[in-house]
Amino acid sequence: MSEAAPAANGNGRRQRLFLILGALAGFALALHLFASILLPFVLGALIAYLLDPLADRLEAIGAPRSLAAVLLVVAMLALIVAFFLLLYPLILAQLTILISLVPQYIRAVSELIQESLLWLEERLGPEFVDQRLRQLALNQVNTMLAWVTGAIASVVGGGVQLFNVLMVVVVTPIVAFYLLRDWPKMVTSVDSWVPRRYVSTVREIAREIDRILSAWVRGQALVCLIFAVFYAVALTAAGLQLGLIVGLTAGLISFIPYVGTLTGFVISVGMAMAQFTDWRDVALIAGIFVFGNIIEGYVIYPRLLGERVELHAVWILFALFAGGAVLGFIGVLLAVPIAAAIGVVARYWLKRYRASPLYLDEGGP
Repeated sequence: MSEAAPAANGNGRRQRLFLILGALAGFALALHLFASILLPFVLGALIAYLLDPLADRLEAIGAPRSLAAVLLVVAMLALIVAFFLLLYPLILAQLTILISLVPQYIRAVSELIQESLLWLEERLGPEFVDQRLRQLALNQVNTMLAWVTGAIASVVGGGVQLFNVLMVVVVTPIVAFYLLRDWPKMVTSVDSWVPRRYVSTVREIAREIDRILSAWVRGQALVCLIFAVFYAVALTAAGLQLGLIVGLTAGLISFIPYVGTLTGFVISVGMAMAQFTDWRDVALIAGIFVFGNIIEGYVIYPRLLGERVELHAVWILFALFAGGAVLGFIGVLLAVPIAAAIGVVARYWLKRYRASPLYLDEGGP
């Protein structure tokens, strides 16, 4: 019996290892095979996760879970519809202005490049900057700007071709409702699948992942909303022609560390330089983003996220880019949850390693 017990334990460990590896392989294969249709399901799961605490509160005061799910999903849809009804005409008008201003931007960029090349020629000599280099630079700029113009026109005129909008609009609320309604049951079912020997450990890790992920997702969503409104209002009030659309875009992509603010800053300052003749107006546009970045770093981020979020900005940035490179938009949506899970598991095993004899053994003579 004493020899059979270690063998049984070894077989059990191998079975658990194969089961975990098989589950991970199956998950990766499913993502690869069904990536093209996963968008409404991932969005529905994200919405259900965000609304679950509210559904729990409604259920706690006596509302049936199904009714709570219906009310929350309908309320969310109403907010989205109201948002688009209010802003869609303004956004469409600004996109029309953008398309009409593209030739002006092309000429401004071409003139800037010509002046820069002439300046280099005066400083470094004609043998360094010849006519062919000048023409090559202008041709490349014209090609890039023409591509941008075509892309904008394509998005405005036929954006429905980017993905099946009908599927996303119709399926996402249905998925969100059913997941939100059955969320406690699904958690209980998954919990029942865990080997009883490891149930306490898995629950501890799951609670930590939920704590970090919920703090980041809900806090970051609020941060994005605040800065989308702030940048849109501030840039429009400052007189920037496309301030509304640039501000909304900069705010909504601010969940990518540094990218939202930096992108909005570069685009806004470039547009301001093409629009205004007074440098004080350009400085005002730049100052809006500097002020926003200061408020984000020292006021909003510490209050809304603070120490609860144990996700380093570089780790989030890597996860978002890696997810986008592997699975596109679906990968971006799944990047932070996966990064949070990896971080929690890594910290758990690091804690176990530091308590193990392998780490504590200092050796001896």
